[in-house]
Amino acid sequence: MHMTLEETEALVKSVFEANGVLTETARSVARALVHAEAAGQYGHGLRRIPAYIGQARSGKVDGKARPVATRPRPAVLSVDAALGYAYPAFDLAVAELPAIARKQGVALGLVHRSHHAGVMALTVERFAELDLVALMFANAPASMAAWGGRKRLFGTNPIAFAAPVAGEDPLVIDLALSTVAAGKIMAAKQKGVDIPEGWAFDREGRPTTDPNEALKGLMAPSGGAKGAALALMVEILAAGLTGSNFSYEASSFMEEKGTPPSVGQMLIVIDPSAGAGSAAERIAELAREMTAEEGVRLPGRRGQTSRRTAIEQGLDIDDELIASIRALT
Repeated sequence: MHMTLEETEALVKSVFEANGVLTETARSVARALVHAEAAGQYGHGLRRIPAYIGQARSGKVDGKARPVATRPRPAVLSVDAALGYAYPAFDLAVAELPAIARKQGVALGLVHRSHHAGVMALTVERFAELDLVALMFANAPASMAAWGGRKRLFGTNPIAFAAPVAGEDPLVIDLALSTVAAGKIMAAKQKGVDIPEGWAFDREGRPTTDPNEALKGLMAPSGGAKGAALALMVEILAAGLTGSNFSYEASSFMEEKGTPPSVGQMLIVIDPSAGAGSAAERIAELAREMTAEEGVRLPGRRGQTSRRTAIEQGLDIDDELIASIRALT
């Protein structure tokens, strides 16, 4: 089925509202999921809706929660997501952190009692569009072992970064610290297809191409021991410093039953004008130097191009997926 982004957002919003989710929350979640789909990040897009709705129905996520922000320090914004979806908490952070960063030079956003962070590129990019530099860290339910171990301890624990580029779209980097994001394995399971070798291990620590076994087993860290060390770093920043559940304490984002995941996210927002010179112009120089070499593309451009095309031309969505979403009303 072919739908415009506006039509898709309206459908998704109506499904969440029909399941008792606040209108403003339903709008925020719908926009995040639809734009993830538009960016080609299908594992974080529309295929998340059945799990999100199931958790709203079971009470694992509070669809009526409203995030609350406090200012424990001049440069710090603490956001309680109140065991609801993460996106309204991010909207609040995007609304308040820029003014703090411009006044203090840097702003720290601490989000706790939160949920699935989705495509973090879409969050950090919003700051770069305001001529700010942003870093974001998030932990997730445990799916990776510490290096040398077989026990689920860390999540895929993504990192995102965005910076303004004079005269161009922002430079955006978004990566999980596993070889791939768990959402890609979930999408493979839903499609009934195998995953490539090197993505995951089964429960016995053996490499597997079966997404069902992968979801029961372990994700492979990106870069081996280095990726596992970075996952530990993110665990401390996103959970340890925000007072959130560590990954091994958090329940699944994909299952309906259980206690709320209550994970955390950290945002660092920098006003580049606090430094010397024009950062956006300097970054543009670096970007031109990079792309002058044949075959080099700036990070984030593929997703930005995909979203721009979807905004102009709409989305082609599997009929089966649309039917499963409509069945949730």
